Amino acid sequence: MHADLLTKLKALGEPTRLRIVTLLLRGELTVSEVMQVLGQSQPRVSRHLKLLADAGVCERYPEGGWVFYRLARSRVGERLAALLEEIESSEDPEVARDLARLNEVRRLRAVTAQKYFEVAAEQWARIRGLHFSEEAVEMAMVEAAGDRNFRLHLDVGTGTGRMLEIFADRAEDGIGVDLSREMLTVARSKMSEAGLANRLVRQADATALPLETGSADLITVHQVLHYIAQPERALAEWARVLAPGGLLLLADFEAHDFEDFRAEYHHAHLGFRRADILAWLKAAGLGSASVKPLHAKEREGGLTVLICAATKE
Repeated sequence: MHADLLTKLKALGEPTRLRIVTLLLRGELTVSEVMQVLGQSQPRVSRHLKLLADAGVCERYPEGGWVFYRLARSRVGERLAALLEEIESSEDPEVARDLARLNEVRRLRAVTAQKYFEVAAEQWARIRGLHFSEEAVEMAMVEAAGDRNFRLHLDVGTGTGRMLEIFADRAEDGIGVDLSREMLTVARSKMSEAGLANRLVRQADATALPLETGSADLITVHQVLHYIAQPERALAEWARVLAPGGLLLLADFEAHDFEDFRAEYHHAHLGFRRADILAWLKAAGLGSASVKPLHAKEREGGLTVLICAATKE
């Protein structure tokens, strides 16, 4: 414990590295974003980040051609972060400049996210117009969780990160995964706007999650299953990651006949039969399963959304 603390304190005992940690207190950043804030070269910034990572102060996450850094989630690291946050003074001119530049970096990230979001918005608007309101779906998922609180929330196919935001007050920690780097940019921007710097998102395949077995006690999957070619395989993977007694919440369409969804929106399945979902949940080792339909009563011929809840036996 003492040796670990000393290693971390030595890594922090340099002005630039202390500035970097001050930035990472506010969320994960790429090497290029840190460079923009500090106004330093890539080799120098990379060297400082490597020293911080080697000391266990921060963690490194490759994502395609990018590498993200965030503060390490260890007991010592979290206490050091809390201490630094407490003594940090934004009245210091250098700190104030860094934070101003960080806000500009976040603004540019938000602009990039908004451009992608606007392109996708028309598609989403048409689909949403065919089923129950998103607010009602979200409320149904929250209600299905009951009054439980969770340690780790995993959101599969996180999209904009909305599920992470909704359950932020119910879970100590949260991680969202998505294959789309563009959507991850949107999610990071949304998390920043919501003040959820402790929630992270990662690029990953929904059927091959980068999490240890039994590590999450809440998994949410919102309108993702219909994109997956082999739903049974996906459910088995989510069950693997779910902790004993953990809760899986799934929202997706009931079987429908909007055939154009395959070509226009790349849906692998035109919704699902309730019996099939229940059978797949049982085969994955998930019990106490329930399925609640939300019918689009005011939209004749619209889509029905199924809210499924199951626990790991």
